[in-house]
Amino acid sequence: MRGKVLSYDDYTGSGLISGDDGVRYTFTRGSLMGGAREAFPGSQVDFEIADGVATNIYVIAGASLNLSGDKNRIVAALLAFFLGWLGIHKFYLGKTTAGVLMLLGGTIGWITFGIIPFIVGVIAFIEFIIYLVKSDGEFHRDYVAGNKSWF
Repeated sequence: MRGKVLSYDDYTGSGLISGDDGVRYTFTRGSLMGGAREAFPGSQVDFEIADGVATNIYVIAGASLNLSGDKNRIVAALLAFFLGWLGIHKFYLGKTTAGVLMLLGGTIGWITFGIIPFIVGVIAFIEFIIYLVKSDGEFHRDYVAGNKSWF
C-alpha cells in the first residue's frame, strides 16, 4: 500500500503513516527498509500492513529529495560563511530572533571596537562548519523541523 509519513520521532524511532485507504498506521525504525534510517514527514512511502501496524516500509525514490522543507544545508552553510556576521543564514532558516541578534551585533556592535562583531563572526564560522558536517537528515531535524537556533 502507498501512503504518506505524517510524523516521525528519531529519538523514539517511531512514527505515523497515513495510508491511501484513509487509515493511520504506526511504525518503528526497524520497519524501514532499503537503507533508510529515518522517514521524514511528507515522504511518500510504500508499506505492508501486519496487525494494524506498517511494516516493510520503503521510502519512494524521489520523495525524500527535498528533506529539508526547501532549506538546504549547503546554502545555509554558504550564507553563514559569507554573510554570517549579518545573521543572514539565521533568517534563511526562519530563526528570526537569532538573525536579528546577529544582525545587530554585526552592524551596531562595532561601537565595542569590533569585539561583538568578532564574536558574531566566530559563531557564524562555527555554524558554517557544523552545517557542512551534519547529514541532511540531522540538519533537517535540528535546524528546520526542530527549534534549534544556535550550534
